[in-house]
Order: sequence, then C-alpha cells, then structure tokens
Amino acid sequence: MRIMGLDYGSVTVGVAISDELLITAQGIETIRRKKENQLRQTFQRIEELVKEYGVEQIVLGYPKNLNNSIGERAQKSEEFAEDLRRRTGLPVALWDERLTTVAAHRVLDQGAVKLEKKMQVVDKLAAVFILQGYLDYLANQKALEAARAAQEGNENE
Repeated sequence: MRIMGLDYGSVTVGVAISDELLITAQGIETIRRKKENQLRQTFQRIEELVKEYGVEQIVLGYPKNLNNSIGERAQKSEEFAEDLRRRTGLPVALWDERLTTVAAHRVLDQGAVKLEKKMQVVDKLAAVFILQGYLDYLANQKALEAARAAQEGNENE
C-alpha cells in the first residue's frame, strides 16, 4: 500500500508518495497549470500517478489559518478533495499543513538552493512534509494501540 501526499496551490500541486511500508515520503514532482481553475490535466496526471504507484489513499494539505479558522484556500482545498474522491474513488484525508511551505523554504535556504531551483521544488518538498507528518501520525497511532493492547493483556493476567 502507498499513500500520496499533495500540496495544492493556486497553479501548482506538489506530489509525494510513501514507500510501501508507510515509513517515508519521497517527493515525486510538481504539477503545473496555467490558470487556477484549469484542473483537467492536473487530475489526469494525479490519476496516472495513482495507477503507477498503486496508491490506495491520498492526503491533501489543508491550509488552515494560524488561528485555526478556515479561509479561502482551505475551502478550495475542501473542494479539490471532493473532486479527488469522485475522480479517483480513493479516500482523501485533509491534513493540517500550516507552515509546511515555510518549512520547505527554510530547508531550501539552508541548502543554499538558488531561487529559480527553489521555485521548482518548494511545492514538492511541502508535499513531502505533509505526507511525512501524516505517516508519522499513523505510526504513532499504531504504537499507542499496541501499548494499550499490551497494557490490557497485562491487566488480564
């Protein structure tokens, strides 16, 4: 099983894919379009990547405001998530992505990446951060479940 992470922007979508063990996220590409509402080719490319990598779930960055409110970008992400569900038939989880793009810029700045190259990879790197955060959450949930089961087993002895 693999999970796809997406960073949905006004004219780009950063794409990351998990490994089969759901441990790490790798940046795959940045899908670009000329206008915000021209999504047909974007959806086609996502569908191709879903098939190519055997993706069974999608995690979409959810850009909430810092005060936890839902702004225009988050609403557009909700609409995009619904379109993804309908087009791919896959479950789509919204994942709080606050500051992932800022973090991606910082990583690229620390690596002294030139501005032109930075603009080409920042959305892909943000998708990696979104997906890795989700994968880490899943791993922590499994660890908590295992700890609870072990505790219940000890109590029953």
